[in-house]
Amino acid sequence: MEKTFLSLQLSITVTLLVGSFFIALGYINSKKTSNNNNYIVGDRSEDTISLTTSLTASALGAWILFGPASAATWGGIGAVIGYALGSAAPMIFLFNFGPKIRKEFPNGLTLTEFIRKRFGLGILKISLFLIFFYMAIFLIAEVTAISFLLNYISQVPLWLTSGITLIICLLYILKGGFKLSIITDKYQFIFIILIILLSIFLILGNIEMTSYQLIKKNSSLLVDKKYLPNYTAGFTFFVAVAATNLFHQGNWQRVFSAKSNSTLKSSLIYSSIIIFFIVFWMGYTGLIAYSLNPNLVPDLGFFDLILRDKNTLIIIGVLVLALSLTLSTIDTLINSISSLIIVNGEQVNRSLKGKEIKTKANRVIFLLSIVVFILASRGYSILYLFLLADLLCCAAVITIFYGFFNKKINSNLAFSSIFSGLILGLLFFPSLNFQTSILVGNLIPLNFFSVFIKTNLLFISFAISLIVPFLVISIYSLRNSLR
Repeated sequence: MEKTFLSLQLSITVTLLVGSFFIALGYINSKKTSNNNNYIVGDRSEDTISLTTSLTASALGAWILFGPASAATWGGIGAVIGYALGSAAPMIFLFNFGPKIRKEFPNGLTLTEFIRKRFGLGILKISLFLIFFYMAIFLIAEVTAISFLLNYISQVPLWLTSGITLIICLLYILKGGFKLSIITDKYQFIFIILIILLSIFLILGNIEMTSYQLIKKNSSLLVDKKYLPNYTAGFTFFVAVAATNLFHQGNWQRVFSAKSNSTLKSSLIYSSIIIFFIVFWMGYTGLIAYSLNPNLVPDLGFFDLILRDKNTLIIIGVLVLALSLTLSTIDTLINSISSLIIVNGEQVNRSLKGKEIKTKANRVIFLLSIVVFILASRGYSILYLFLLADLLCCAAVITIFYGFFNKKINSNLAFSSIFSGLILGLLFFPSLNFQTSILVGNLIPLNFFSVFIKTNLLFISFAISLIVPFLVISIYSLRNSLR
């Protein structure tokens, strides 16, 4: 008989109650948007508190319940730190880039406006593909994650959770856009912080020795300074998470919505600190769980600890946490994708323009939601696609953001650097079994490569996709200076 922690009826009831709360909250606070700009960035008057809560809540999806703990079981403390730093790093990068773009585009709506002006239409289309692909994968990941959770605790069918979650978000976010996302993020932030603090109290209070002593005793390798995956995994997760989130339209909407640069900078600092500690804690639970039970399913490390006593109130709290994380991320993603269609849809398809652009964007979102529903209902593991999306963004991140400072990077050089990083990175990007890649084990036999290369393909692919574009730009600049 399959294990359940809550009855199916109770899980669905809690889900509907939480969803109804946010739908009602959205409709009560919704105001008719006077134009598309207001729909995308509000009235550009967000203060430090609202911006901090929104940046934090929208950055923390249901992935934090699974990913960091799973990474910790094989990547050790290095993976935990890398994951946490990678999640917080975009806020620090935006601390510098945000005010610069706000100054150049005082009425800006998206990062893509800068990309088009700086690099032209060709690089804009490449960037739009990367951003859309990443956000679509992120959306599938969030719906899949919450579906897996309800299936785990109550055997709720995946399709039922997927459908309910998407309908809840669509009911309120398409009505009010960005401003509604900001409002609901405040309440979702409160739920997240309270339940995270409760989890710290419950988990650490149930361990006989200190958590570090437990890890040192039972899983010393995971905190060993000589354990190589502590470094390679830490670097990989840092680069992957940081690079992709710099292309997250939801972050840029919040950059443009701040009432001043000082408000923006304060909010970015506060949110980066909060995000770091939350992600670090979630990864640390993986180290604790693995030390107590090395045979656990890596993705379920946090749940293995928090649901151990099968306390109904705690389980409901975890479900509320997961729903808050999921809804805050999904409504941000939906509004972000919609805003990009409104601003840049014409560059992709000429029919995506005109007075009815918002209605057309909603239709695209609805069609995308059907695709997300189908894929999430099948329960596919989207980790591989997530990593691929990360790699695509890594290949572009140096070129796009180095272009802030190096005005010599023209459209042709930008294309060459991005393309070089992407192709060479893909050559080493691991296959589905993570044992081979296009180059390693296929084009060239495995015995031609060292053990380090064969066992660190993901690390190498990300390192190459990040370093090669920088080398291409540097060589081009050096050659021109010698002429």
